[in-house]
Formats: sequence, structure tokens, C-alpha cells
Amino acid sequence: MNKAILSGLGFGLTSAVITTLGLMIGLNASTGSKLAVIGGILTIAVADAFADALGVHVSKETEEGAIAKEVWAATGFTFLFKFIFALTFLIPILLLSLNTAIIVSIIWGLGILSILSFWLAKSQGQSRLESLGEHLGVAIVVLILSNSLGHYISHYFN
Repeated sequence: MNKAILSGLGFGLTSAVITTLGLMIGLNASTGSKLAVIGGILTIAVADAFADALGVHVSKETEEGAIAKEVWAATGFTFLFKFIFALTFLIPILLLSLNTAIIVSIIWGLGILSILSFWLAKSQGQSRLESLGEHLGVAIVVLILSNSLGHYISHYFN
């Protein structure tokens, strides 16, 4: 697979899962509002996808021997994958009760991250369990911190 596509897929998918779930869980814990969670997902899908794409763009430009076409391809694919995967989290929110949708979204997000982790480990000849543990470990810490922060905000600012 093309290096630019892989870069965009890996970064966009990982960022979409972690930031979208973190925001959803934090907003749910602080507001309990389906509207706030929907607004958060849409904001992440647009604003954060552009921010991540620009971050990848600048990062790729700093690489020695960077080729403009590859830089722009990685930028575009990062935006595309982040945008699309972030929007997938709207589906359970729109179809289910908020608490059920959050649980389904966590399962969906960690499932996507697991598949990516296994695929990356296999393609790079690394331990699949080590890769899975590393990636899911970071994601779970983010989710726990987001939930705790949401409860803190609700308690002290409500």
C-alpha cells in the first residue's frame, strides 16, 4: 500500500478513535447531553481532522528529501481517514440511547484500534500482543482520564 495512504490511515484512524471517544466520554460524563456529544463529534470530524492533517503536513515537510506530492497525499489521506472514522461514531449516538451508544462506541473504537494494531505488528514483524497492549493501554488511559475529567467538570462547574 502507498506510504502516504498508510501514514494517513494509521494517524487518522488512531486519532479519530482516541480523540472522538475521549471527547464523547468527557461530554457524556459532564453534561449527559446527546446534543453536546453530537456537536462534539461533528466538531472533531471537521476541526480536528484539519488540525491533524496540517500537523502531518508540517511533520512530513520537515523530513529530509520530502517530496511535495507525497506530503500533500499524506495530508489529504490523514484528513479523509480522520473525518470518516470520526463520523462513524455518530451512528450509535443517533440510533441508541446515549449510555448504550457510548458503550457501543467504546467497543467499536477499541475494535478498530485492535485491528490496526494487529495489522501493524504483523506487517512490521513485531509482537501482536505487545502492540495491542501498547495501543489499547494508551487509549484506555485516555478514556479513563476523559471520564474522570467530565465528572470533575460536572461536579465543580455545574
